[in-house]
Amino acid sequence: MPSTRDIRRRIRSVGSTAQITRAMQMVAASKMRKSQQAAIAARPFAQQIYRFQRATTTQMRELAHPLLDVRPIRKRAVILIAADKGLCGALNSNLFRIAAQFDPESTIFITAGRKAAQFVAATRRQLIAEFAYGDSPRFPEARAIAAFARDLFLKKEVDEVRILATRFVNTLTQQPLSLEFLPVGEIKGMNIPGAEPEEELASRKECLFEPSPEVFLGYMLSHYLNIYVYQVLLNAKASEQSARMVSMKNATDNAESLIDDLSLEYNKLRQGNITKELLEIAGGQAG
Repeated sequence: MPSTRDIRRRIRSVGSTAQITRAMQMVAASKMRKSQQAAIAARPFAQQIYRFQRATTTQMRELAHPLLDVRPIRKRAVILIAADKGLCGALNSNLFRIAAQFDPESTIFITAGRKAAQFVAATRRQLIAEFAYGDSPRFPEARAIAAFARDLFLKKEVDEVRILATRFVNTLTQQPLSLEFLPVGEIKGMNIPGAEPEEELASRKECLFEPSPEVFLGYMLSHYLNIYVYQVLLNAKASEQSARMVSMKNATDNAESLIDDLSLEYNKLRQGNITKELLEIAGGQAG
């Protein structure tokens, strides 16, 4: 049975942990609001350029472009976007569970975030490039990732490129997704609000392009891929900060609950010791 000294020591230890988790919760909450606002603010533009891309490519089916080239998949590249740090619940592990399903013999990895690189190294998979992105993802960071993947596809070193990342739904919900990136096509599973069905896009009237459809298509697809990756990075960072804030709040609540239980146990033990001492004194006087 623990002594009162042991319980006091444990209460102090748990209290110190609660202070740390509470501070981390407040920091994550501050970063979370900023990252959520950035992800939400970028959605309308990402939705519009996605609709524009689908409308353009569905109406220009007779035009060939290397980024639209569908080939038999012999080699695949996966852009794995994860957090830089842990302490964000099951966010990273849920994503890595999907990544582990890809055949390591025919899959190469491009990572963004330290945890993604650590996963690839720990599972002995082929890491071809490693990128970093900060608490506030910047467009040049997304452009570098998109350009590297685009070059791999255009050089036919890979036949498909997929993105594994987390989609921000709300503060309590983050959804790990495997998204199609190259060849350019319809985004399945992204659940973009406002995206229109393929039939509706294809039925629209003919568009006019300047200077020519071929030049416009090449220019538009490159920018579309950059913005696509940028939106994914914003979602990933908003998901990370939200998951970390919730995880630290749960840790703080659990620590405070444990302190309450330990304090109750301490008071009961202390009361029992006092009662025992009083009985011993009374027994001595009676003797």
